[in-house]
Amino acid sequence: MSDKTNNINEGPGNTGDEQAINQKLDELIALLAETNIDSDKARNIQQRLNHAIENSAQESEGIEALRQIDTDNASRDDLLDEFSILLSSHQFDSEASKKYIRAEKGANIVLMIISLVLITLGLAMIVMPAPPDFEIYTIFFFNPNDGITVMDLISSLIVLSGIYLFIKSLFKSPVNPKQ
Repeated sequence: MSDKTNNINEGPGNTGDEQAINQKLDELIALLAETNIDSDKARNIQQRLNHAIENSAQESEGIEALRQIDTDNASRDDLLDEFSILLSSHQFDSEASKKYIRAEKGANIVLMIISLVLITLGLAMIVMPAPPDFEIYTIFFFNPNDGITVMDLISSLIVLSGIYLFIKSLFKSPVNPKQ
C-alpha cells in the first residue's frame, strides 16, 4: 500500500477505508482512461468489480440482516414479508451457512466445557476439606465439628450455574436433529 493511503486525513463523513477505496477507484478510472479497452475486457472488469462488491456486502450483511427481523415486534404477516424480501436480496450459499453453523456449534461446545468445569469445581469445593480460615461462617451445624458453611452455599451456586449453562448449551442447537 502506498504512503498516500496510509496518511489519509479522515473527513467528517468518511472513514479511512472509504477514502482509500475512493482513491484507488480514482486511480483505476485514470488507468482505464489511458488504456485502450475493448468491450470484452470492459465486461470482464465490470463483472470482477461487481463480484468483489457482492462478496463484501454478503459477508457483512448476510446473516446479520436476518437477525434484525427477530428484534422487531411486528405481526406475522409483516415478518413474513420482510423475511421474503431479505431472502430475495441476500444470496446465501452453502459455505456461508456452514460457516455460521460451525461457529454456533463451536460456541455451544465451549459453553458445555465451561459448564462442566464449573460443575466439577463447585463439587470439588464442597467435597474437599477447606482450611478453617477459608470457611467463613457455619450456618447449620450437623455436629460440633461439621455443618453447612457459606463456602458450601457459594459452591452450590457455582454448581447450579454450571448446570444452567450446560442445559442452555444443549437446547441452543442451531440445527434441529431429524425428528
